[in-house]
Amino acid sequence: KMSLKSERRGIHVDQSELLCKKGCGYYGNPAWQGFCSKCWREEYHKARQKQIQEDWELAERLQREEEEAYASSQSTQGAQSLTFSKFEEKKTNEKTRKVTTVKKFFTASSRAGAKKAELQETKAPSPSVNRQASIETDRVSKEFIEFLKTYQKPGQDIYKQCKLFLDTMNHKRDLSIEEQSECAQDFYQNVAEKLQTRWKVPPEKVEKAMDQIERYIMTRQYKYVFCPETTDDEKKDLAVQKRIRALHWVTPQMLCVPVNEEIPEVSDMVVKAITDIIEMDSKRVPREKLACITKCSKHIFNAIKITKNEPASADDFLPTLIYIVLKGNPPRLQSNIQYITRFCNPSRLMTGEDGYYFTNLCCAVAFIEKLDAQSLNLSQEDFDRYMSGQTSPKKQESDSWSPDTCLGVKQMYKNLDLLSQLNERQERIVSEAKKLEKDLIDWTDGITKEVQDIVEKYPLEIKPKSQALAAIDSENVENDKLPPPLQPQVYAG
Repeated sequence: KMSLKSERRGIHVDQSELLCKKGCGYYGNPAWQGFCSKCWREEYHKARQKQIQEDWELAERLQREEEEAYASSQSTQGAQSLTFSKFEEKKTNEKTRKVTTVKKFFTASSRAGAKKAELQETKAPSPSVNRQASIETDRVSKEFIEFLKTYQKPGQDIYKQCKLFLDTMNHKRDLSIEEQSECAQDFYQNVAEKLQTRWKVPPEKVEKAMDQIERYIMTRQYKYVFCPETTDDEKKDLAVQKRIRALHWVTPQMLCVPVNEEIPEVSDMVVKAITDIIEMDSKRVPREKLACITKCSKHIFNAIKITKNEPASADDFLPTLIYIVLKGNPPRLQSNIQYITRFCNPSRLMTGEDGYYFTNLCCAVAFIEKLDAQSLNLSQEDFDRYMSGQTSPKKQESDSWSPDTCLGVKQMYKNLDLLSQLNERQERIVSEAKKLEKDLIDWTDGITKEVQDIVEKYPLEIKPKSQALAAIDSENVENDKLPPPLQPQVYAG
């Protein structure tokens, strides 16, 4: 057909050029490089099989190189006293599984499941975050294993206990967060007792081991137990955040904060304290979150010490911590507090400076949630005005401005004063208008009542209608006794 069409148009085309390159007798397609559909599929299948074979050989070569490198590294570490035989076996199995997965990827059956894998990947909420969490988890696991090598025989048992606990927690996802917290606290207590009694580990090494155990376990469990959907932690976070935003007008003087931020060193300490309390949300381990609270508290003590030129007291610390929380508005504050309370090693919360500073933070949050006019020595009227945003206690008078103050700031406060005056005038006009409306309603009601009283006192009597007098022109002249009408007189001549 192609040849006949070309000849009709006056174009000579050699029919041999239109046939399949393989010589099967069918017409070829330029889109298939001159092959027919059948021959093209055969050529494509041969090329694909060749690529699969090459990839298979590459995967086998990579596996051999990796096994050789792993064997050489094991020979150099043979002199060490501690060997994790089961962990090494599991690591070797993991490598074999990865290589097998690579081989399966290049098989013909993998193409059928490619679309399914792509769909599952698109459903993942944030692959970059998951990848980062996986990298951090692997790093923590390696560091944990290296740490346990220093404990020799107890290290193997500790690792087994941790793996068993993680497997147990994976099967208890349907439990409430309080029940999961109890499981974690019981695990901490049991491991600590075994370290002290069975394995005779010194107290200082027990504390280090418990810190590493907590770090390893909670890094792996963080995404499941931090602010879970089964709790109202997120709702509390939003409530506290909204409350702190509404209290943006609170000044250090109202809280009796002994900190002078005009001193550069004190201002730097305040900024560092705010940074530490905000950084708490980025940590995954309860102990690291407590460390952020501790660093924040120490910066607060230094700021008070520089301001007063004397050591700070507990009475000075708590108001300053409240001010730092109000000024920093840390993200997910209630979730972090609940996470630390549920899954932190209890020995840290009950003793030491970490527990003391954490208790003060909880008190500060409770104070902010219940803060009222009496807490700040303000009248209820002023407190309501500040909360509604009608005015601000931070406003400065015009005579107190420094000469180098920005003109824009001066104009802004001047405009705020004018707006405040206009608001007061408008409220006064509205109040007087409502009063006038009430007076008019009262006056109308009073007049209506007076009229009703008069009507009741002097009722209106309606007499029957009397008979009307006849008109002068009427024909009824007998009854009216009127003289007869005048008749016209006719005079002759």
